[in-house]
Amino acid sequence: MGTNDGGDRYVRQAAIVPSDKIAGLRCMVVGVGAIGRQVALQLASIGATNIVIIDPDIVSLPNVVTQGYKEADLSWYKVSVLGPELLNINSELELNSHKKKFTRADAAGVDVVFVCVDDIEVRGFIFKCVKDNCIFFVDGRMAAETLRVLTVCNREMRGITEYSISIEDYESTLFKSAEAHPAPCTAKSTVYCANVAAGFMLAQFTKWLRGFEVESDLMLNLLAMELTVGGIE
Repeated sequence: MGTNDGGDRYVRQAAIVPSDKIAGLRCMVVGVGAIGRQVALQLASIGATNIVIIDPDIVSLPNVVTQGYKEADLSWYKVSVLGPELLNINSELELNSHKKKFTRADAAGVDVVFVCVDDIEVRGFIFKCVKDNCIFFVDGRMAAETLRVLTVCNREMRGITEYSISIEDYESTLFKSAEAHPAPCTAKSTVYCANVAAGFMLAQFTKWLRGFEVESDLMLNLLAMELTVGGIE
């Protein structure tokens, strides 16, 4: 069956994801572990035409359980096995895969940034590099069954949205790694929490594409089923 068989592949989301706006954006996913892998897959599925994935890590056995990778992927670079999956979703996708850490040079020409890394200081470095040129930035965080999604929109560029939060507010969440609460090694990550976090990140992105106001700070505890929505404090 060809790629065009069955009509317009995006017909069931056409009123939700504006194809004319997403098609012109270069989307970068930094970190393709538990959250980032799912973010990249969802981006390809909803019609992103230009995706950059960056991650220096190889697939290890715990990644099969918590990140959705397969046993056949073991010992391969994450971006090397994820890339073909994205192209299987959309063979016309413009894809750039980098099996390395994010550097300042990677910020050039990027419109949308999804940060899905574990290290809080790396998050800060990425934000410092991209904040002046990207127009949508979302940071997904997770520990066990709790997730947090922080979103920064630049309303001065491209005229896509009128809503934003301050750079200072986001930067206030970038505490030092030593100040983070360490989770037990047996309660760090779950694949279902990661998938929910990715879904929240993509939902924020598609709301922004349509010109709706996005929530600056979302926190969800799956165990308690408590959702907190509000400004960053």
